[in-house]
Amino acid sequence: MATEQAVHLRRARDLMDARFAEPLDLDAMAAAAGFSRYHFAREFRGVFGETPGAYLSRRRVERAKDLLAAANLTVTEICMVVGFASLGSFSRRFTELVGCAPTEYRRRVVAQGGPPPVPGCFVMAWTRPEIGGKRAAPVISEPDTAE
Repeated sequence: MATEQAVHLRRARDLMDARFAEPLDLDAMAAAAGFSRYHFAREFRGVFGETPGAYLSRRRVERAKDLLAAANLTVTEICMVVGFASLGSFSRRFTELVGCAPTEYRRRVVAQGGPPPVPGCFVMAWTRPEIGGKRAAPVISEPDTAE
């Protein structure tokens, strides 16, 4: 494979890694690589061993595993935060890749112990979508210093 082609494919993969929670379609990924959608899908699978859609859903499940283990969010909230459109598709793909349902995975991780979960409000605040190219910062009120 030509070095230039590999650079373009990695650019698309980096896009998926960075924006996995956003609704990415094949056209957007192919545009990042500078290929037509069909050529991109063929080349991506040839180089990385899986389709772009499979790679993207695997990245989403990897992030979901982290959130299930460390965040105080419901499975449905996690499903939406990582970019799945429905709880059913999330649960099915999670079970295919991990070998158990998301609730079972969380139960197993909690049983093993570990740090306390991150409050869901923090996770939701820091996973806000970008507005005008900048991530919207959470609103934190200043303490009242008037006496």
